[in-house]
Amino acid sequence: MARRSSTDILQPLLYEHRSQPLLPRKLFLRRLLTHVGVALVVLAASLAVGVLGYRLLEHLTWIDSLLNASMILGGMGQISPITTDAGKIFASAYALFSGGVFLAVASILIAPIAHRLLHRLHLDEEDDSPSGG
Repeated sequence: MARRSSTDILQPLLYEHRSQPLLPRKLFLRRLLTHVGVALVVLAASLAVGVLGYRLLEHLTWIDSLLNASMILGGMGQISPITTDAGKIFASAYALFSGGVFLAVASILIAPIAHRLLHRLHLDEEDDSPSGG
């Protein structure tokens, strides 16, 4: 089995330069799926932080910890009352952290689509411009 180079492994995350042709649809879909995978990993890691925080600081059951972390991460709000000062500080920090995660995940998902659109517009612009300056 041939060894893959780091460029081959990172290809779905790397974007083509404006002087390069538009990525073929199959490779674009692969890039899009890679971004979805990265977004899911970020969400899973963030959810794990929340579950552990609620479990260790508020001593909630695992399922209640999952529910609270999911609701905060999803932007819905707290379910169980927070009783300890450490839990209140964690819930505040986790809510702010969750807002950042929302922005990061949205950016990860939008990036390949926005890049493709801008790249296509740039290629169209080059086609319309007169050649030879």
